[in-house]
Amino acid sequence: MASITREILIDAAPDEVWAVVADFGEGPLRMAPGLVVASVDLGAGLREVTFANGTVVRERLITVDHEARRFVYSVIGGTAAPLHDNAVWQVFAHGDNGSRFVWSRDILPDAMAAPYAATMDQALIIVKKTIESA
Repeated sequence: MASITREILIDAAPDEVWAVVADFGEGPLRMAPGLVVASVDLGAGLREVTFANGTVVRERLITVDHEARRFVYSVIGGTAAPLHDNAVWQVFAHGDNGSRFVWSRDILPDAMAAPYAATMDQALIIVKKTIESA
């Protein structure tokens, strides 16, 4: 199983970053506009996220821990559905008023790690820019 971990520093208070990250229905669209073109809460802990390149993923919410600022989800279907996926977003305080946003995932098959990692890299740049400019 491949493991991917990425992180980025964001010049915004942890609670501000968390407010966007913890938004299950619209969070992906709010975090990465342009890369994500739609994010729909389907109910029952499911959402569908559509990317600008046409990729659609169906995701299941695993947990949202507001105290730890930790959000766990899994891609369970769509046009790029792995055999197994477990992804975690977590927001930590950094410095006086900044945040460290950590995104990790375990994925099968291993061959899906490279394209998922590339999307994560691209998304984090957009997330940083979007939240800092809000």
